[in-house]
Order: sequence, then C-alpha cells, then structure tokens
Amino acid sequence: MRVDKPIGIYLLLWPTLWALWIAGDGHPSIANSVIFILGVIIMRSAGCVINDYADRHVDEHVERTQHRPLAQKLISEKQALGLFAGLCASAFILVLFTNEFTVYLSFGGLALASLYPFMKRYTHLPQIVLGAAFAWAVPMAFAAEQNALPDVVWLIYIATLTWTVAYDTQYAMVDREDDLKIGIKSTAILFGDADKLMIAALQAITIFSFILIGSSIKATWPFYLSILVVAAIFAYHQWLIKDRDIKKCFQAFLHNHWAGAAIFIGLVGHYLVRTPVVAN
Repeated sequence: MRVDKPIGIYLLLWPTLWALWIAGDGHPSIANSVIFILGVIIMRSAGCVINDYADRHVDEHVERTQHRPLAQKLISEKQALGLFAGLCASAFILVLFTNEFTVYLSFGGLALASLYPFMKRYTHLPQIVLGAAFAWAVPMAFAAEQNALPDVVWLIYIATLTWTVAYDTQYAMVDREDDLKIGIKSTAILFGDADKLMIAALQAITIFSFILIGSSIKATWPFYLSILVVAAIFAYHQWLIKDRDIKKCFQAFLHNHWAGAAIFIGLVGHYLVRTPVVAN
C-alpha cells in the first residue's frame, strides 16, 4: 500500500481539498472533509495494490521496483486482490455517508483507478488515465458538497489532469530505459526528446487553468499569489530535469507536492481575505 511513501497521498489529496474548499465556499462540511481525506488515503493505497498486481511480472526487471512484495513473491496474487477488494469496499462504505449523486460518481473513480495500471501495456498515454483517475475526486467533492457540478468543476478537473500528466511524466523519465527494455509504454517514451517541452506545455496549461479558476471564483490576491508560487516551482522543476538525470527527475516529481500545497494555501487565504471579520 506504500503508506510509508505518502507522496501519492499528498498528490491526490491537494486537488480533493481544492475542490472541497471551492465547493464549500471556504467552509466545507466537517463530515465531507473527513470522508474525503480518509477516502484519499484508502483509494491511493488501493491504487498501489492493483498497480503492483498488474506489474507483478515486470517489477522484478526494473531497478526501482524490484523489491516490491509481489515482485519478490512475499505475498500471493490472491492476497493482493483480496486487499484491493477490501480497500475498495472500505472506500465505498465512506461514500455511502454522502449522497446518491456522489455514490454514482464513485463507480467512475473505481473504474479509472482499476484501469490505469493495465494501460501502460496498450497505450503510451497511461499518465492521462492516471490524471483522469486523480481528478475524479473533484466532481465527487462537488457532488457531495453541492449535489451539482458547476462549470468550475471542469476547470479544476483540467488543472488536475494536466498537472498529473506533467509530474507523472517526470516520474516515468526515471524508468524510461527499463521500460523500453521490457515493453512498458509511457508519455516519457512517447515524447522522447520533446519530453521537457511537453512537460512545460502541460505546466503552462495548468497555470492557465488556475487563472481561469481564480476568475470563476472571483479570487482575491492570496490565490493569485499562490499561482505565481506554483509558476516558480514549475520553473524549478524544468531546471531539475534539464539534463534528464534520473535522481533529479525523481526529485522534481516528489517536489510537486509543494505546488499542490501552494494552491490550497492560496485558496484558504482567498476565503479568509474575502470573508469580513465580524467584531464582537
């Protein structure tokens, strides 16, 4: 489940919190906040399990993944699938405490999470499926808070999707040589020598999407300041990956956590600045 490596939890959590805060107009319900935070932890864990199951015959050939439990045959395939089913059932129980619309949407999230690990065998765009899966928490959060999907949902969805494809391409750059040897597909392989340019384009779309989100919610200065911070972070990532050094590409991937955190802090700041202080 890789709970000891929480970067995946953070990267899934930040867009979820963005959506909750905007959907709740700065004051999302405590119940939904708890449900979605726990749901993020559980579904990210489930995603790791089904990913390791899908890659059980190839992980042993990749330096970064050869020590995973299934690759070393420390647990059985049946145990892995049982754990995946148990985690998904736990997440579904959480969703039952929301509303009917959110319950229906949860099936789409489960389908995307289950599909992603197998896509790397059939398409060079598995990162898009991952992005779609990570972004699915956005409409679910709005469904839970508002029982509706306003236009801003899709701006947040696009921002999450393009950001995810960008950072997961950085991640895929780490494994590119091993993936080429064993026939695994990725955007890093598809983009080839244009990988840095394509990541920059995706980051630019993400920034533009944040600006449109700001316009949609009539954001105050803290949110726009957070966008500038994210732009600086993305520039730093470009510097890290400029030589395609494996360690620095992985460092850039890990550092995306701070971009997500910056946007959330900007949103919290926006609602604090916008809300007038009532004197006693």
